[in-house]
Amino acid sequence: MDMKLEVVVVPVSDVDRAKDFYTALGWRLDADVPTDDTFRVVQMTPPGSPASVIFGTNVTEQAPGTARGLHLVVDDIEAAHTELKRNGANPSEIFHDAGGVFHHGGTDGRVPGPDPQRGSYSSFLSFSDPDGNGYVLQEITTRLPGRLDPASTAYASADDLAGALRRAAAAHREHEARTGAEDPDWPDWYARYMVAEQSGAELPQ
Repeated sequence: MDMKLEVVVVPVSDVDRAKDFYTALGWRLDADVPTDDTFRVVQMTPPGSPASVIFGTNVTEQAPGTARGLHLVVDDIEAAHTELKRNGANPSEIFHDAGGVFHHGGTDGRVPGPDPQRGSYSSFLSFSDPDGNGYVLQEITTRLPGRLDPASTAYASADDLAGALRRAAAAHREHEARTGAEDPDWPDWYARYMVAEQSGAELPQ
């Protein structure tokens, strides 16, 4: 049975302030349902995400600001930093971890700048909402093998698809340079590259 993560509850102290913050980041408002003065549910979704966050009045017993380590995935950490800063999120500087596997909790082990090899999964930044709920952005450009099923390749947004096409185009130019000939079947090559990249399979050369 498939079990897909649908929502994460984020504890906030001021619902309207949180709503304004996430709206400024470009998150989609899916619902804002007050049943009475004591209960309200707001659901918002980050661009391109299949999962959403929910906050409101009396939707959780957690203290406001206690959610930590909520991960958002991007394919360009530098562009994400620029966008977050422009939209008022006050992000940290980009960092990679001294251990090179994942990032430590809090700010331990942070090394300034993106991963020197710019490896997928290896560059991060963080930001918090007005209550202090903490998010981490992680740059992922190529998935680990087996992470996704190539038979169900999909892109969550037009921006995701455009990014994949740009990467395929760049790789295809290198392919043509190596072979020394134009490839009339470039759409097929693009498709193989994009499916392999998303599923973590070996990329075509």
